[in-house]
Amino acid sequence: MSITEDQARKVAHLARIAVDDAALPALARDLSGILHFMDQLNEVDVEGVEPMTGVTPMRLKRREDVVTSGGMADKILSNAPDAREGFFAVPKVVE
Repeated sequence: MSITEDQARKVAHLARIAVDDAALPALARDLSGILHFMDQLNEVDVEGVEPMTGVTPMRLKRREDVVTSGGMADKILSNAPDAREGFFAVPKVVE
């Protein structure tokens, strides 16, 4: 599939990209190359291939979901840029 300069201009307009008329032939060539590559991908036989989320099989590390009493306020507040009286201190945003 080949993209014309008019089609490239329309795509640029829809994408809200400012493209000079001098750059339209190159944009049309690039878009045509992308579509050609997509056509090549469509020719690949993927029958029986399971969808993947990544190229290496891995599982997320999981931890046991347990309820604790907390007791880490000092540890958590040590990361705060400003903490006062056991709370995070933040700038006032409402007058």
